[in-house]
Amino acid sequence: MPELPEVETVRLGLSQHVIGASIRAIEVLDERSLKRHLPGPRDFVTALADAKVLAVVRRGKFLWLPLELAGSSEVNFALVGHLGMSGQMLIRDAGAEPDKLTRIVIHLEASDGSPIEFRFVDQRIFGSLQIDELVSTPDGGQGGFSDSALRAGEWQHKIPHSAAHISRDPLDPEFKVAAVIKRMRGKNSGIKRVLLDQGVVSGIGNIYADEALWAAKLHYDRPAKDISAAKLGALMTEVQGILARAVEAGGTSFDEQYKNVNGESGYFEVSLNAYGQTDKPCNRCGTPIRRDSWMNRGSHFCPKCQKLTR
Repeated sequence: MPELPEVETVRLGLSQHVIGASIRAIEVLDERSLKRHLPGPRDFVTALADAKVLAVVRRGKFLWLPLELAGSSEVNFALVGHLGMSGQMLIRDAGAEPDKLTRIVIHLEASDGSPIEFRFVDQRIFGSLQIDELVSTPDGGQGGFSDSALRAGEWQHKIPHSAAHISRDPLDPEFKVAAVIKRMRGKNSGIKRVLLDQGVVSGIGNIYADEALWAAKLHYDRPAKDISAAKLGALMTEVQGILARAVEAGGTSFDEQYKNVNGESGYFEVSLNAYGQTDKPCNRCGTPIRRDSWMNRGSHFCPKCQKLTR
């Protein structure tokens, strides 16, 4: 599943094309990709007609486009994209060669007047699009990260209802490390399970959790409550650095399921130290990296550098 760097890479790409664009037509090629839009496909098409895109915003793995709907100056709704396991959001020139497994096409008139297409492509159909109501953030801060917008407004301090329970992510300018450490130290669960808890800190998935724990020399199953605040602070520093480097490298891709808006895969996998490195020598001590079965997936770690202490 795409993690924060993959979603941020998509956000960066989309923002270059769709901010200020107006929606001119919608093609629903597979209604299953609207499963989260409970009013149904007809409502989706009607509501989006002639809407204007004001920004592309991300919190953790959640991505949304605040909308100025036709006939309204209020910004109370957003187009929310869930990538799922294999969802892609591609930008194409109008009339470009069709992409395989395209589920929804949104025809846009870009801010410069040129026609472009937003294509939602999804192999497994775990992802979806929906129109969701924007609600005020619990802490009063901005809903998520966006480096540009058509215009400022109250909507910047709102978040889609479906994402309101998600905590801020480590690359959010309003991310509070001390508050996250306090939440972590109140957890009996193993530290990796806590890192993946989107109610504690968002945007971290299996890949980057393994990488950060390797960098911080922490075993994935060590109870979070038993780790000192200083050590958790060091872990969060590693998390922020790894996520930032992954964003810069374009995300992580091990197959054709993840692509950015131009259809290109990320390349951060070349510098992974733990995830997917089973039996390869640890880049720090030379001990073979081990993979344990964990929560229906795997945890990769160095048995020498990341010993389990309780």
